[in-house]
Parts: sequence; structure tokens; C-alpha cells
Amino acid sequence: MAAMSVADYDRLERAIVDGRRLSFWRRGTEFLVIPERLKLANGREVVLARHPSTGQRMELFIDELDSIEVIR
Repeated sequence: MAAMSVADYDRLERAIVDGRRLSFWRRGTEFLVIPERLKLANGREVVLARHPSTGQRMELFIDELDSIEVIR
């Protein structure tokens, strides 16, 4: 994924605060998740999220994602 813009970060942070679902694409697979937190791990940005149906916790590295979209 190309570098995220300020507007992209604003949308991501607003989704975390509001508990809105996000659609992430990584290597041709779509992940629908509820983001909980954005953090740095070893210099890489990570979205801590959970699956809306199973509650499984997921860590999604932003630099590995193809796209991010907020589901309204």
C-alpha cells in the first residue's frame, strides 16, 4: 500500500473511536474487522482488531495491506 495520507489516518482513527467496521485487503483476501487500537511494533504500524462474528483478535500491519476502507 502506498503511504497513508493524513485523511486516511483521520478515517482510521475515527473508525477506532466510533467502533466502525473496516475492510482491509491483503494479498487478495478481504478482512472485515472492528479496529480497537493503532500502535507501533518494532517501528511498524499495527492495527489491533477483532473479528465481528468470532471475536478473534487480529494484528494487521499497515505496510502489508493493499487497501483500507471504513464501512459506514
